Amino acid sequence: MKNNSLKKRIGQLHLWLGLSSGIIVFIIAITGCLYTFQEEIQNSTEEYRFVEKENKPFLPPSQLEEIAKKELPGKALHAIKYNGTEKSAEAIFFHYEPTYYYIVYLNPYSGKVIETANMDEGFFRFILDGHFYLWLPPEIGQPVVASFTLVFLTLLLSGLYLWYPRNKNATKQRFSFKWKKETKWKRKNYDLHNITGFYVLLIALIFAITGLVWGFQWFAYSYYTITGGEKSLIYEDPISKKTNTTIQKPLDKIWALMQKEYPTAKSIEVHPPENDSTAIAANATSKEGTFWKTDYRYFDQYTLEEKEVKHIYGKYKDASTSDKLMRMNYDIHTGAVFGLAGKIFAFLISLLIASLPISGFYIWWGRNKKNKNTAVT
Repeated sequence: MKNNSLKKRIGQLHLWLGLSSGIIVFIIAITGCLYTFQEEIQNSTEEYRFVEKENKPFLPPSQLEEIAKKELPGKALHAIKYNGTEKSAEAIFFHYEPTYYYIVYLNPYSGKVIETANMDEGFFRFILDGHFYLWLPPEIGQPVVASFTLVFLTLLLSGLYLWYPRNKNATKQRFSFKWKKETKWKRKNYDLHNITGFYVLLIALIFAITGLVWGFQWFAYSYYTITGGEKSLIYEDPISKKTNTTIQKPLDKIWALMQKEYPTAKSIEVHPPENDSTAIAANATSKEGTFWKTDYRYFDQYTLEEKEVKHIYGKYKDASTSDKLMRMNYDIHTGAVFGLAGKIFAFLISLLIASLPISGFYIWWGRNKKNKNTAVT
């Protein structure tokens, strides 16, 4: 009796949480599904991302910076990114308050401006805003999405409890669809919800946990600490101390150093210092499409002395297992950690997750309709 009473209460919790969050869970899942292949789609539709390979060296960052700033006067340059011998270089202009995000695509051999793209516009920006903010102002949408992700996590755990079979006969209907011709639509929908929910459960939990890492600082710190993390999760540039010595074109020198030390890197990025007391940041990514193995380096803008950091975004070789897990968060969330196969899998699972609020609603609607008809009779 106690078990039946507990199951009934958890069933009510699952029902009302599901009804109250269904449309939000659907939006988050379907936008995540649509965003999965954004990189591959943009690479195939945006020709300005590519250039013909030439038998000459790239222009240094100082020259690309000068050219790009003429395209966007008054905007703050965030970074110069080199993407290999057959891809455009990117001059990234990014800023908070006022908020803007532009990329000037340049031919790295000649410096020719190929395209200036406003990254706050376009189809995939629209999809991402829905996934992160439900198309609300970020200060409102972000905590709403995070809160409903927490609700979704509760739904997954309560759903697992409700799915768990009470006897051997029930077990047969929990793992596979065994429909006969006379099986009613309501039964089929119930099985779709139960069986689909079970098979997507593990990946859905991973999606929810990795999403909550971005959603709540307390969750991120708890998750990191539980896994053994001891560093800071807040990205900060080291301090540069002013000296009487001036180094000419320090960004070019750091870029040359990164090229030498990472000859097989898929991309190298150099960041000019944000002000006169911060360091030059640079990073090199070894594998295209993922970011967790990126090496992050920092150099005093006056002496070029390398600086160590106390947060997780340092050299990959210095990262602990818990550091790597946090750095891997985006790649896990998108499935990119397993390459194209992982993305396809993430796409399919997201699609199935989006179906759960729909099938769940129809279970409730069918029961509600039946109760009304019984009452009338």
